[in-house]
Amino acid sequence: MTTHQPKIEKLIAELCPNGVEFKELGKIAIIQRGASPRPIQKYITNNPNGVPWIKIGDTLSGSKYVIKTAQKITPEGAAKSRILKKGDFIMSNSMSYGRPYILDIDGAIHDGWASIANFKDTLNPDFLYHYLSSNKVQNYWKSKINSSSVSNLNADIIKALKIPLPPLVVQQEIVKILDTFTELEAELEAELEAELEARKKQYEHYQDEMLSFGDEVESKKLGEIAKIVHGKDYKKFGEGNIPVYGSGGIMTYIDKSAYDKPTVLIPRKGSIENIFYLDIPFWNIDTIFYTKIDAGKIIPKFFYYFVKTIDLKKLDTGSGRPSLTMEILNKIKIPIPSLAEQARIVSILDKFDALVNDISIGLPAELKARRQQYEYYRKKLLTFKEIEYAK
Repeated sequence: MTTHQPKIEKLIAELCPNGVEFKELGKIAIIQRGASPRPIQKYITNNPNGVPWIKIGDTLSGSKYVIKTAQKITPEGAAKSRILKKGDFIMSNSMSYGRPYILDIDGAIHDGWASIANFKDTLNPDFLYHYLSSNKVQNYWKSKINSSSVSNLNADIIKALKIPLPPLVVQQEIVKILDTFTELEAELEAELEAELEARKKQYEHYQDEMLSFGDEVESKKLGEIAKIVHGKDYKKFGEGNIPVYGSGGIMTYIDKSAYDKPTVLIPRKGSIENIFYLDIPFWNIDTIFYTKIDAGKIIPKFFYYFVKTIDLKKLDTGSGRPSLTMEILNKIKIPIPSLAEQARIVSILDKFDALVNDISIGLPAELKARRQQYEYYRKKLLTFKEIEYAK
């Protein structure tokens, strides 16, 4: 990164020492919404000579290019849509609004896209991609969507965005730097994600191994070491700092707790594999149980780690929505080694759990740091002083 900086700084000092011009995007580009022929089913075709029908879902995660499409439409349908060429620039204007892409195929875009064209005399497409991808612009789109009844990025909102226009040679140098940085970041992230996945598997291996016991260790039914308690409605309480849990996790915060001792939450309905360990006051609704654990027999955190190894899907009694019953859960056999052995196992698994899952330490923090570093340099390279013209 540092090897490029003197060159870019020299270019800016030579070519735009007093700042750069900013213009509304609509004044330097033609912005048009895509179009969908109706009814679309009439125009879908399996003919290999059909025109690729590019939808919001036809994007490659983590890429700036649209390089695939799942469907084709007839030339007649394409004529009622908006046909674009490879290299053209598009941006989602609904659903995942504001995400820019460069087409790597010819095709027709539906009305979830907006095309941005005829700007290449003043804007490098890759420079525009990096600028529109920046947090500054993404937050700008959010402010426009959230500040009114607007439900998508209509053409007027996109046209009004002010874009810096440094000389094309400066744009090209910035693109070179950011593309190189993006490639390096992608490689590093891939390595870190592979390492994280390896640690997760190692963690699961140790967890399974350390929580597998022979006949020499006594087992008890869950109902003998813990009391399962139903959740209740929370809506009669006021706002506060007590988290309210459902089977999906925290829903809101209130001023009343149901329980304040270490516990394991086990879903009753819905996401039945979402097991939570809590040692703070909380409230739970009726989609998730909490447990009053006999700490004289089993350490609550040991209980949590063991319950996580159980395939709760095999205990599902629901015909549609996944469900667990108190009766079935109470029959689960739980091994009860000595409290000292439980404490030893918990200490080891806590270290693995922190390494794998805690965003403030370990590999997840490294991943986060890489992304923040990239955003820092992108912001720095894409921030320009606006030139002031004499009145």
